Amino acid sequence: MKKTLLLFLLCLTSQIVLSANYKQVNDIAYSKKTDTYSRERLKLDIHYPTDLHDCPVIVWFHGGGLEAGNKEIPARLKERGYVVVGVNYRLLPKVTVNETLDDAAEAVAWVFGHISEYNGDPRKIVVTGHSAGGYISMMLCLNKSWLSKYKADADQVMMYVPFSGQAITHYNVRKMQGIPPLQPTIDEYAPLYWVRKDCPPLILICGDRELELYGRYDENQYLERMMKLAGHQHTYLYEIDGHDHGAMVGPSFHILESHLRQMTK
Repeated sequence: MKKTLLLFLLCLTSQIVLSANYKQVNDIAYSKKTDTYSRERLKLDIHYPTDLHDCPVIVWFHGGGLEAGNKEIPARLKERGYVVVGVNYRLLPKVTVNETLDDAAEAVAWVFGHISEYNGDPRKIVVTGHSAGGYISMMLCLNKSWLSKYKADADQVMMYVPFSGQAITHYNVRKMQGIPPLQPTIDEYAPLYWVRKDCPPLILICGDRELELYGRYDENQYLERMMKLAGHQHTYLYEIDGHDHGAMVGPSFHILESHLRQMTK
């Protein structure tokens, strides 16, 4: 279902119970990997309310084409009654995409096991991120094997909300395969390869189809179509008119929060 976000909606104030007291803990090691790069890179930050309990949890994977970027707590998500987790993962081409996705899965499994210590509810986890982070969230959603390795169930995540994620094989994965960025492929590293009907709600958000990076909207539109044809009735697609790949991030938080309120009311 294609939806266009109207600009006036961006001015609405979300009805969220806020806490006056928040704390942030940085550089928590989440991995059992022991090599130098893993020990340096595989850490996460947590921003959480100290006087609320059983809060929704938002796991945020940063962008950067799988080759760059660092963990972050998006400013829009701070002090809004959520526990927010910003995750680092190892980057291409120092590692393979298998190792990157394995890191992401290990981080989400860590969140399941530990987030109650930070007033989060493990039954209310949202996995999201922008660009490369959106791609990662799609892969964790659709290919259950990544999380199952860590004895976590991808279907126990409340919902997945990729911001401008790539639905075909990621262009920097293709680069490592010797394939140029405008030569599309669909293999085991493409979310489209893993279309299935029995997964949590999947909220796909993209910028304007004429402004997005490398036809990103069109990939997501096809993923939405195939999910619906496979029988998944809770795949949603939003196009944010007039916004390019970077500018779409701000308005996307409104969509994420709208679905989160629906899921937790």
